[in-house]
Amino acid sequence: MSGDQLSRSEKLYQEALDVLPGGVSRNAVFRRPHPFYVSKGAGAYLYDLDRKQCLDFANNMASLIHGHAYPPIVAAVVEQLQKGTAFTMATEVEVRFAQLLCERVPSFEKIRFVNSGTEAVMCCIKAARAFTGKRKIAKTEGAYHGGYDFAEVSQTANPTNWGDASRPASIPTVAGTPKGVLDDVQVVPFNDSERALAILNESPEDIACVLLDPMPHRAGLIPATNEFVNDLRKWCDQHGALLVFDEVITFRSTYTGAQGWFDAKPDLTALGKMIGGGFPVGALAGRDEVMAVLDPRQENILYPHSGTFSANPITMTAGLIAMEHFDKAAVDRLNKLADYARQTINDAIQTTGVPACVSGGGSMLRIHLKKQLPGEYRSAYLDKQETQLLKKLVDELYVEHIMAINSCSFTLSTVMTEKEIEHLGRALVAAFHKIKSLF
Repeated sequence: MSGDQLSRSEKLYQEALDVLPGGVSRNAVFRRPHPFYVSKGAGAYLYDLDRKQCLDFANNMASLIHGHAYPPIVAAVVEQLQKGTAFTMATEVEVRFAQLLCERVPSFEKIRFVNSGTEAVMCCIKAARAFTGKRKIAKTEGAYHGGYDFAEVSQTANPTNWGDASRPASIPTVAGTPKGVLDDVQVVPFNDSERALAILNESPEDIACVLLDPMPHRAGLIPATNEFVNDLRKWCDQHGALLVFDEVITFRSTYTGAQGWFDAKPDLTALGKMIGGGFPVGALAGRDEVMAVLDPRQENILYPHSGTFSANPITMTAGLIAMEHFDKAAVDRLNKLADYARQTINDAIQTTGVPACVSGGGSMLRIHLKKQLPGEYRSAYLDKQETQLLKKLVDELYVEHIMAINSCSFTLSTVMTEKEIEHLGRALVAAFHKIKSLF
């Protein structure tokens, strides 16, 4: 195809290949033959450079709870932008935002803002080590917790290296990860208390924290059971370890986050994504006693912590508005809309007869091209053929003007209505019909 015949996205991608590795700044947006380039977002919709409109169920990896260019956030940010973007001083808005979040969630006695979900998880782990004086962490197999060396262990484990189900191996995600990192991460099965506790009991004196995503996206978007969380809470209490929840994605699930589903509460919680109102953000929140390791008033500061853009007033302003507008009524309405979406997806599955099922909770859903709902990472794992089939489904949905996350996951935003869910249903029926012969 000549240069004149290329689409605007194709032309831009050719330029990007000269300056960006693989032509992208984050692998999650990479697609063949080229990524999609957005010209603008408005409400529940995206518009690419070639003027195609699509309904956005990706919402920048679950970070846009109110969709794109939400007017109250835009207005507040523009006002703050005229006053300045970042200072080597504190601001009133960070205090107001902290008050709102601490009043909202019972386990949040203190909070510290950072700049990403990865940073929030990293800070939780380091705070747990500082508080307990222990070095190891434990995490569930296959769960994604960002890009920190210790947190990313086992993210990409596969049948060739993941070991026995009763003792999952600590597998590096990035080439060159030091062996010492792998040695300091105990990987446990998800939602399997007997096996998990057996592994934890091998070195209880060394484990600073158990890191748990209450509904791990990459491991199947399956919620943790109340029994599993209770058992981990009890074990942590018995052995002087902390229970850390990664709620970077799941905080949208109830008014108090996914932790609202369980009897037991975490000592620390990592936050990110939607609490930034569309801007980069992270936070760690938890028990006053634990958060005191960050307190600069202490004579012996166990965890000296700072960050150039942490709690910058642009993010704090956007986040405050976003969370004020995501009140109890908004959460309830969105979760009911998600229930309608689950039923719509199941109807599409039954109508077309494809072997598929849907998992999730709150306002997040994931389609599995499997007859039975997976229960954890290994049963949710996709081999090469299954991966290609799922990619085909995601691509066909885009043809039908639906943007999904690459795992064929869907996150709802408050600007959506039943109209958008019905569009999704029609698109799924069309896409399922196109891939049905490939099973």
